[in-house]
Amino acid sequence: MDNNGVGSWLERRRRKSGAKTALLSGAGALSYEELAERTDRLANALRDRGVAQGDRVAYLGENHPSFVETFFACGLLGAIFVPLNTRLAPPELQFQLQDSGARLLVSAGALEASATAALEGTGVTHRLVVMADAGTVPSAATSPAAVGPYEVVPCEATPYEEALRAATPEPLDVPVGHDDGAMILYTSGTTGKPKGALLTHGNITWNCINTIVDMDLNRNDVALMISPLFHVASLDMGLLPMLLKGATVVLEAKFDPARVLELIQEHKVTTLNGVPTTFQLLCEHPDWPAADLSSLDKLTCGGSAIPRRVLDAYEDRGVGFTSCYGMTETAPGVTMLPVDRSRDKAGSAGLPHFFTDLRIADPMGGAVAPGQVGEIQISGPNVIKEYWNRPEATAASYADERWFRSGDMGYRDPEGFLFVSDRLKDMIISGGENIYPAEVEAVIAEHAAVSSVAVIGVSDDKWGEVPQAIVTLREGESLTEEQLRSFLDGRLARYKIPKSLVVVADMPRTASGKIRKMELRKQVH
Repeated sequence: MDNNGVGSWLERRRRKSGAKTALLSGAGALSYEELAERTDRLANALRDRGVAQGDRVAYLGENHPSFVETFFACGLLGAIFVPLNTRLAPPELQFQLQDSGARLLVSAGALEASATAALEGTGVTHRLVVMADAGTVPSAATSPAAVGPYEVVPCEATPYEEALRAATPEPLDVPVGHDDGAMILYTSGTTGKPKGALLTHGNITWNCINTIVDMDLNRNDVALMISPLFHVASLDMGLLPMLLKGATVVLEAKFDPARVLELIQEHKVTTLNGVPTTFQLLCEHPDWPAADLSSLDKLTCGGSAIPRRVLDAYEDRGVGFTSCYGMTETAPGVTMLPVDRSRDKAGSAGLPHFFTDLRIADPMGGAVAPGQVGEIQISGPNVIKEYWNRPEATAASYADERWFRSGDMGYRDPEGFLFVSDRLKDMIISGGENIYPAEVEAVIAEHAAVSSVAVIGVSDDKWGEVPQAIVTLREGESLTEEQLRSFLDGRLARYKIPKSLVVVADMPRTASGKIRKMELRKQVH
């Protein structure tokens, strides 16, 4: 087999565990044998529509087997997979289709209006449409109201299942190596247009090996995927390591706490990935006390620190957390905090993954002493080498041509455990003092009335900037500025305590659950 990339995984897994269940979803169960055959058919269907090695294939849809099949089919062809965020507006989708130069789009029928609107001005010539009932492709031209002001773009559209049935199941063997591009993932683009991080087959493979080693994954694991697969953590830390190991993955399109608790019990789920909000909503649900969680033994949380009360709720049920830190450009794993250190190293992002290195650097690129804050920089086979068609951004993102500049600030304790202070761009400078919002947020999150929190800098005549806390409250709770200051007094230095408090009903979030601070700032100011 000349293909040593991710596309070869299913064929290699088929010969080892063909009859074992690979995927469970609302569409039914697929064994590794069936998943491999469907992926072979899809690869041939894509090739029949002109997709060749190096071409880009985009996917727009919720968690579904077709997402997995499209990813691996691209790997078989040596094409580059481009997963699109379903929450983006048509102009945002259009930019990513244009920027990536996608040739073909696989999209869910339920997102027909967004897909049709996004195609205007792109180079997409073919579409495969995934229908919930495997029925006829909806015609946007006959329902202009669903499309809005956008032009209906001529584009050959075929029902996904029809394309698979018509294609040969003959396996392809295109030469693909670890240095070849496998996937373009667009960063959240907090300023300007988002950049496409080009992950190679090697980046993805080494990230999966890191995950398997550090999480002790095994073939008997059952992973429930409740976060969108178009997010790098869900795909590369959740789904792909499990399939590489030969485990079973349960795909769920939407997050619903009651449904998640049911699925854990029904399928004896062992592994669950999410963000603090995910786990908080689960343990606060009325079904939580009676739910059988005995199968769970691997909970992975990323995005931000876990509030102590949430940690307590799970540990009271005999389940501990592994906390992670990472980013799109590192595919995404950088560090992981083991379950047995979640108490004595509370607030830490953990130690570097097995095949990943990090350093803390001062502004001149020199090493800093333990406990001293500097920029977190990462090196390893899981780190991207470039942004798609962005040579200047690529060059600016590396120090000494080896270390990826994360833009995050942090420090390491004497044992080497990483503590993330904040994003460099989010740092608040108040009266000459540096304030890292993540540190303040972690303390505010411990208040019993607070459900979620974001701290931003607001202008101040005397100090230049001062911190402001924006919170959502738990049901039935209230909180005043005086009460918050009293709670924080003695827990934080006085200059770090927010000078004002805003209570909101909800927080704007990314697909991965992170709070969008730019949108939040516009919302409250």
